[in-house]
Amino acid sequence: MKKEGKTDVSRPYKLAHQTLCIRAINLEKKSLIGYVELVIHPLRQDLKRVKINSKQCRIYHVSINDQYEAKFLYNDPTLEICQGDAKQRNLDYFQHCHFSAMSAVDPDNGNGEITVRLPPEMYLNIAELRPFRLCIEFSLENPKGGLHFVVPDLPGPAHENAAHVFTAGLNNCSRLWFPCLDTYSEPCTWKIEVTVDNELTAVTCGDLIEVISTPDKKRKTFHYFLSIPTSAPNIGMAVGPFEIHVDPNMHEVTHFCLPHLTEILKHTTNYIHQAFEFYEELLSSRYPYTCYKHVFVDEAYVESTSYATMSVLSTNLLHSNRIIDQTISTRTVLAEAVAKQFFGTFIAMQTWSDAWLPMGISGYLCGLFIKKTFGNNEYRFRISNYLKDVQDYENRVGGIVLDPTKRDSNHHFSIKSPHTVSPRYMEAFRSKCFLVMRMLEQRIGEQLLIQVVNKLVALATTGASQKVGANTWGNLLLSTSSFLKIISTVTGKDISPFLELWVSQSGCARFFGNFVFNRKRNVVELELKQDLGAKGALKYVGPLTVTIQELDGSFNHNFKIEENKTKFDITCHSKCRRNKKKKIPLMTGEEVDMDLSAMDADSPVLWLRVDPDMNLLSHVTWEQPDYMWQYQLRYERDIVAQREAIRALENYPTAGTRRALTDILEDDHCFYRIRMEAAHCLAKVANSMVGVWAGPPAMMTIFRKMFGSHSCPAIIRQNNFSNFQNYFLLKTIPNAMALLRNIHTICPPEVFKFIMELFKYNDNSRNKFSDNYYRAALVEAVSKTVTPAITLMSTPGQGPTADNLSAETKQILEEITRYLNLEKLLPCYRHTVTVSCLSAIRTLQKFGHLPSEVEFFKSYAQHGVFRDIRLAAIDAIVDFIKTESRPEDMYWILNLVETDPDLYVRHYALQQLVLNPPFRRMETSALHTEGLVERLWKMMNCTFSYDSRLRCDAADVYFTLYGRTRPSCLPIPDNMVVLSLKDRKNKMNPAYVPDEMEEMFDDEEEDEEVGMEEGESSQVDTEADIDVTDIGGEEPSLKRKSPPPTELPPPLVLSIGSVPETCPLGIFNEDSASQSKRLKLKMESETLEEPQVTEPSKASGTQEVTVTKTPVTPSSATSAYAAEFLKFVGVKQEHPAPEPQLSVTMDTSSRLSEGSSSPTTTAMGSESSAPLSFAGLLPSSTSATDMSSATDSKAHKAKKKKKKNKHKHKHKHKHDRPDKDPLGRIREGSFNSSENSPSVTQTTLSSPEFEI
Repeated sequence: MKKEGKTDVSRPYKLAHQTLCIRAINLEKKSLIGYVELVIHPLRQDLKRVKINSKQCRIYHVSINDQYEAKFLYNDPTLEICQGDAKQRNLDYFQHCHFSAMSAVDPDNGNGEITVRLPPEMYLNIAELRPFRLCIEFSLENPKGGLHFVVPDLPGPAHENAAHVFTAGLNNCSRLWFPCLDTYSEPCTWKIEVTVDNELTAVTCGDLIEVISTPDKKRKTFHYFLSIPTSAPNIGMAVGPFEIHVDPNMHEVTHFCLPHLTEILKHTTNYIHQAFEFYEELLSSRYPYTCYKHVFVDEAYVESTSYATMSVLSTNLLHSNRIIDQTISTRTVLAEAVAKQFFGTFIAMQTWSDAWLPMGISGYLCGLFIKKTFGNNEYRFRISNYLKDVQDYENRVGGIVLDPTKRDSNHHFSIKSPHTVSPRYMEAFRSKCFLVMRMLEQRIGEQLLIQVVNKLVALATTGASQKVGANTWGNLLLSTSSFLKIISTVTGKDISPFLELWVSQSGCARFFGNFVFNRKRNVVELELKQDLGAKGALKYVGPLTVTIQELDGSFNHNFKIEENKTKFDITCHSKCRRNKKKKIPLMTGEEVDMDLSAMDADSPVLWLRVDPDMNLLSHVTWEQPDYMWQYQLRYERDIVAQREAIRALENYPTAGTRRALTDILEDDHCFYRIRMEAAHCLAKVANSMVGVWAGPPAMMTIFRKMFGSHSCPAIIRQNNFSNFQNYFLLKTIPNAMALLRNIHTICPPEVFKFIMELFKYNDNSRNKFSDNYYRAALVEAVSKTVTPAITLMSTPGQGPTADNLSAETKQILEEITRYLNLEKLLPCYRHTVTVSCLSAIRTLQKFGHLPSEVEFFKSYAQHGVFRDIRLAAIDAIVDFIKTESRPEDMYWILNLVETDPDLYVRHYALQQLVLNPPFRRMETSALHTEGLVERLWKMMNCTFSYDSRLRCDAADVYFTLYGRTRPSCLPIPDNMVVLSLKDRKNKMNPAYVPDEMEEMFDDEEEDEEVGMEEGESSQVDTEADIDVTDIGGEEPSLKRKSPPPTELPPPLVLSIGSVPETCPLGIFNEDSASQSKRLKLKMESETLEEPQVTEPSKASGTQEVTVTKTPVTPSSATSAYAAEFLKFVGVKQEHPAPEPQLSVTMDTSSRLSEGSSSPTTTAMGSESSAPLSFAGLLPSSTSATDMSSATDSKAHKAKKKKKKNKHKHKHKHKHDRPDKDPLGRIREGSFNSSENSPSVTQTTLSSPEFEI
């Protein structure tokens, strides 16, 4: 919803339509081939360049209107953030370089990785502002981000093993799998064609127009068309052997799942039509698209990712009708995915600074659906959780700024780009978006906010039906300024101060308060202070509501906060009490009988609350007597007030607190989540009162009264989970009792015996619901009874053995072993029992009851095991690293982070290193070495260049371990130079495209002819000819070696007419720009198998190569693209697959359906030898990476000198000497840095290898 008449001056053209054609997909080789066609409307008559986003795609050919070939330049500084830097290792420097690199390719700044020079033949059409078509042919091989292939390592065809592929990523990740304008601010219509094998189904955005099969019935093409303008980041795709289920209640909705999961798919999605009906009725508008598709996939990047007309969701969300716990979370995720179709894909953010609007509105709409479906208590409980999450993050880490255009933050990362923010920051960011939108609802009213949202949808619907123009589709984009204007139009209110306080600033208000009742004046003297010194604190100035519950009712008082310390006098409406019992009217209008004997006889105040409706992002520390908290817990009907009272009563271990908590635990009318929290609070109070506690252990009598059999209360009844409140209490009370401790700080024997009897008498034979979560809770409870072991060691270093284990520990081990063995035979839903068993085993290890053995957990963390089990094993391994500090275990977890096929597992492992780090900055540890610093720095600098989430995760780990300054374990370099981070011309980070690179496209034809003549004059007899503009026309006998992913970067394409997979900034100088059609390249004769590090002057075995003219149109029969496509269609497996290390049964339904078979894992040679020292975390000192630092300074000086004299000697002596050839810089870079510039070898470059 941009302002009318406003044109995006940073991009001098408008995208009207885009065609995405995927010609073939190879699941076995994890590759695809296709082309895109962009219809571009020039907005300026002097348009000469078009910038496109594309990463990790191999570009074959670029043409205009299928008539003219276009030259292009590839520049991606994000491949290596700190280029050429051998000294800097502080996060402030990395943050600056990271944001600069992202800005250099940000389409909202008019930038991109690919710069296409329009041919002179198009200048006349552009002067007349005629639209033109830009066609780009590309392929993608083994992507590291953006597109995720799930190919089980099993015998047989891929489709029979449920192999599939889907888009995976967060904001602005479409560039990772097809060339596009990867920005939300450039919507257009789409035509998408996907050709797949006949056994597969392709699901993508838009309406399915037709499916056309080839004559041999081996392949088929799905044709989709999306008539509503949509931005490229909202385009997604999924291809696999999906089973299809059309929603019986709403035929526009179609669900897709992997084989054998249709039954649980039907149950999981049987309510989705209710979400559509709710949103349509609430917004007074129909669903904006004509169809909607749910695609459930394995190894999902996140639980839910929304695209136009479709959502890609995790298979782990599916559940049968026997599962209780998963239902609420799954329905919440699916409902939010539908809400994002309205705000997120149909109406998208204009820029990153406006992202809080669609996130906040979609979260707000989802919250209203939760309120209607699960009740107001569940809704307010979620609000309370979100508020606590935001408070905790801002207090521990730092402030959250929703609109970063006006203010920056003090984080170790930049908040001005979605690719640079921390994943933890993004989680808190989404929560704050929802809270701010709800605060806005409280400020202007629910009905008026709904009218504003209705207006946004109505304007967008009208704009989507118009034809392309400079501003016709602006209503599909939502910005802060347009939102402010619409609110002013609909409501007549100015919310600028509100947005300035909560959107443009960071922090939460932090209040400390207490009060005293003045009997003589009959007033409450209230004092409030603001803590402005804490991290994440915000100075609040504005209205504040205080609620006082008196004998005669509940009364609200509004005050104006202007100072840091404020005092108020509140006149009471009630007099002092006269009777011990009285009916007290509550805020809800209900009157209840209260026993007033505990309260102060001189005060009519029962309790007092600050900001009861959570109208502010605030943290309130409130002081009042314990009896007031007890009254508030018993009689206040707001669950947020009850949570506040429970947290406060932890500090008041008295008999009155015990009775209040017990009453809540037994009250069937109380919200079940409050009763669960009361159980844990009662356990803490009981531990504090252990010296004066009388009677049986806390909660044992309550549990037997609720769940014990009538004839023998000590024996639990058969399971019956039809009462969901009792079911959750059944799981919670044993866990709370397990935390009880006697005066010897060990679990009381009667409590331990009680929990073990629950194992013994558990009977689920007549229960219609699964008891897997209950059994997992019992394992968790028994692990909480464990306390540190006290054993006598006969010899030094002797660990615990089976003979010296206590009787209780032996019983625990027997139950865990029994459950683990039972899980292998009869696995439960999502293997919840196995997860709890792994956690329990780690607890026994930590407390000295079992030997600390990490190999056990490594076997469960291997790829092929169910994801939840792997995550539990990673938790244990990270905790093991913290306690043992063994370098080989840290080495193992970092290898998993770098190489594991499941991207979420890699993300989770890094997150655990942040939450449970092996050490923190300024701490002493055996892991605090230079090798670990270099390993982490390499991860965030270049290893994770195609996954911004992993890159930012690595930066979080680095910050947690070392802070923002240079790690103390690194030696101080002798020639350390302080660099100005504000200097945009900093040569240590060439994130900005040099002017000489842009001027390359302005060279005249006579320059090319001169370069050709000079190039021909320098030929030698030993030179061979190679086509540097046609990368696909290779000799049949030549193949490109596939370098190991951890050693060498992808091959380099040395042509202006083609783009490399990873091409460092600055390899094309002006000399190379004026090269002729016949270029002479010095090339290494060795292959990439054993890269040798030598000086450029010592290179031997050089050959020269020749070029031929590339074809003009993509349909040419002689084009490299056509040849590769013909090869692609006839793919066959030539080399046998490597022997798998794990034997895995990949029946996906076994993970989800109760009582079915489980994915079992058997280790087969999976153990790898760990390095003896932590120095093994880095490659050998003789590697190309290490030796590159030795020649870094020399290469930098040579380049600087060359640039200085480039205008004097533009074409003079270009080919006189071998070291002065046009591509000398490329050859030099290939020897100096294996990370930035790949080595040039005799092997010709080609597209992905496909066998005929």
